[in-house]
Amino acid sequence: MAFRLEVEELFCGYAAQAVVRGLSMAVEDGALVCLLGPSGCGKTTVLRAIAGFEPVSKGEVRIAGAIVSRSGYTLAPERRRLGMVFQDYALFPHLSVTDNIRFGMRGRSRVEQAALTDELLELLGLAGLGSRFPHELSGGQQQRVALARALASDPAMVLLDEPFSSLDVDLRERLSAEVRDILKARGTTGILVTHDQHEAFALGDRIGVMRDGRLLQWDTAYNLYHQPADRFVADFIGQGVFLRGMAVASDAVETELGVVRGRVARRFVPGDRVDVLLRPDDVVPAADGPVSATVERRAFKGAEIMYALRLPSGTKVLAMFPSHRDHLVGDTVTVRVVADHLVTFAAESTREDPHQ
Repeated sequence: MAFRLEVEELFCGYAAQAVVRGLSMAVEDGALVCLLGPSGCGKTTVLRAIAGFEPVSKGEVRIAGAIVSRSGYTLAPERRRLGMVFQDYALFPHLSVTDNIRFGMRGRSRVEQAALTDELLELLGLAGLGSRFPHELSGGQQQRVALARALASDPAMVLLDEPFSSLDVDLRERLSAEVRDILKARGTTGILVTHDQHEAFALGDRIGVMRDGRLLQWDTAYNLYHQPADRFVADFIGQGVFLRGMAVASDAVETELGVVRGRVARRFVPGDRVDVLLRPDDVVPAADGPVSATVERRAFKGAEIMYALRLPSGTKVLAMFPSHRDHLVGDTVTVRVVADHLVTFAAESTREDPHQ
């Protein structure tokens, strides 16, 4: 297996403050991966260390097998064959779209520059806009120009630092999917830093969830959602509520919503106190369901409606119903749990336990 990027036991920081702590990951050639986490978790520092903008206090960064960063040594960013796409686009306002793109082509002949520029303008949906200036473009078009300029240098990798955060939601989702298609079509390895899980899911073959400078889980979007490694990942990815329960079998937990069964990542024994993660799609309407709940809030989402439900104990859960099941705040609904994957953790002592 060929790795374009390898990061091994990386430590970075400022003065005596460690920002990244022992982070390791490997990115296959041509893969698109994401570093995902809340503000201040260290994800941008990791990207800057990969780019050569941030020194490494311990560990190594290797690109195509060659060490580019370690303690006491940092290969200059311009010698790493990387393309960068920034949050603020970083376009030259006094240069046209064509000249912004050609800025990354230094060393090529004029004929080569013209041919590649036309190819990139066509590829990124910018044909006919080459003579315009950045201020004459929409935000989405400016981001495409920034990506075209990054690709113009034929980089070994493209690094994207929160590139869509200033765009509206619809454009962000559409553009992130387009960027994935473009990078995949060219076989370009890409690394995205974002705090938006929907963006990460749309682009990443693999996603690394970070917290406090550490990589908690490096996995597919599917596994992050259905098999989170710890509580933080479970809380951070998707929506859900923890419900207290007691194990009654190796794959079954008794809760106030009845006995919940499903495939488990962690085995437990009967009698164990556990917290079960219930996603909104796990709680479904059922005329013969074991529990009646009261609608406290609702959010119409088109084909579905998200309900916040209060159980008889006062516990609140989320449920996603088809939108033709239109209930008002205060209505009583009957529900059951249908969970394919059973995500459980040892019960937290600070949580109220209805089984005590």
